Amino acid sequence: MARVLVVDDDPALRRVLSLGLGARGHTVFGAADGRRALLVVATAAVDVVVLDLGLPDIDGLEICARLRESGDLPVVVLSADASEARKVAALDGGADDYVTKPFGMDELDARLRLAARHFEHRSVSGDALRLAVGELVVDVERHAVTVGGTPVELTPREFDLLGFLARHAGKVLTHRMILAEVWGPAYVGEAHYLRVYVHRLRRAIGDESGTFLRTVPGVGYALASGEDAEGRGPAISG
Repeated sequence: MARVLVVDDDPALRRVLSLGLGARGHTVFGAADGRRALLVVATAAVDVVVLDLGLPDIDGLEICARLRESGDLPVVVLSADASEARKVAALDGGADDYVTKPFGMDELDARLRLAARHFEHRSVSGDALRLAVGELVVDVERHAVTVGGTPVELTPREFDLLGFLARHAGKVLTHRMILAEVWGPAYVGEAHYLRVYVHRLRRAIGDESGTFLRTVPGVGYALASGEDAEGRGPAISG
């Protein structure tokens, strides 16, 4: 099970999460503010962070950004704000998932386990270990991506999304297909997750125009393949 850091200024909620997640096999650390959270991450072996955005000292979105800068540690936001704008801001800021209060302990546990699994380097069975689509190369075995030979830094979830698209280059993949594969069946209705991550991917691989990673309105997305990729692939500027 995972080593979970719970960051929330409510001691009662931290205790509830410590008991509930502990009963499900997790090891739980607690932090009441952002500074303490960053210290724990720097000094303890943590697998996943549960983060309240309304902290007394540092905004939760800034914590997300700092964690993303220092590594790929997955962050699951736990917030009373259920607005789509806040969810998208958190996801765009580096969070891997967003759970609204009140929440069910089993649901949170499932999302934490999924986030922790995506953080791990997984072995690949039955899939090509190196996927080349035009100038884009996805090295599944080494968990690395290059565009025209230039390395591209991606989070584990971004890598999973790009890898799934690359394995099916030239085909239109529906929103539900992508969400079910990359996030899990419980996420097939969370289309805003996909919009945020596609935007991140395009920015990372130099395809802001969306000519290589195409949007198929009302359906899903497709990565150009073969001759279709010629002349319109991604380009990382040095």
